[in-house]
Amino acid sequence: MEIPYTTEPRKDTGLFNAKLGIWLFLASEVMLFGALFSSYILLRIGAEPGAWPHGLLNVPLGTVNTIVLIVSSITVVMAWASLKMKNFGNFRKYQAVTLVCSLCFLGIKSYEYNDKFSHYEVQLNDGRVVDGHMVEKSADGFTIHGHYVDKAEAAKVTHAWQEHEIKHEEIKIKNSDVKYKENYGPWHNTYMAIYFTLTGLHALHVIGGALVIAFLWGPGASMWKTDPERYTNRIEVSGLFWHFVDLVWIFLFPVLYLL
Repeated sequence: MEIPYTTEPRKDTGLFNAKLGIWLFLASEVMLFGALFSSYILLRIGAEPGAWPHGLLNVPLGTVNTIVLIVSSITVVMAWASLKMKNFGNFRKYQAVTLVCSLCFLGIKSYEYNDKFSHYEVQLNDGRVVDGHMVEKSADGFTIHGHYVDKAEAAKVTHAWQEHEIKHEEIKIKNSDVKYKENYGPWHNTYMAIYFTLTGLHALHVIGGALVIAFLWGPGASMWKTDPERYTNRIEVSGLFWHFVDLVWIFLFPVLYLL
């Protein structure tokens, strides 16, 4: 039995099946991210004045990732338009660029995550606080490339790339002098927990979208020979999901990196 409306639109909705399905799915995604963004807003406005961390993220890298995703949105549209014009060769080229952009985005995000897991706040027994990146470990201690900060300001330490006026140095610390040591992972404070939750969930969506695009670009492309119209519809549906992923980042970037 042939399934109706896989290529032609339904008369009542004006959409073919897959397109109707993706819009319903994206509606649920809006509710998911909407709840997370709302939680972020409530936590931030509920924080004490001046207590919310600023400058912990690398704005230049976040800007590059934003540009990468915007470019990928353009190439997704161009790939779909190429199929509408029956130009399969251009489709492959544009979708290849989309996949490269997705890998660039994930690579930059992995670098940012690694930076946070190697960035430490170390409280010493004498009351001083050292903030910086772990560069070396030994049996009796470790070395931090960073600087000393006031204990009261430790939660608001900004990144080295932003504080050019602060002199960073190699600080050797003995294990016996350490009262407390913790990196800037999701357990460090509320802000970092929100950052890893939102960006981690978004990265999973990027991976999922990229896998679908890669399948349709590779093994799934055989449908172009047997049912080109349905294949074009599949590309459009995957593109809609990709645009949603890009749109979420457009909100994440200013909220987490700039505000």
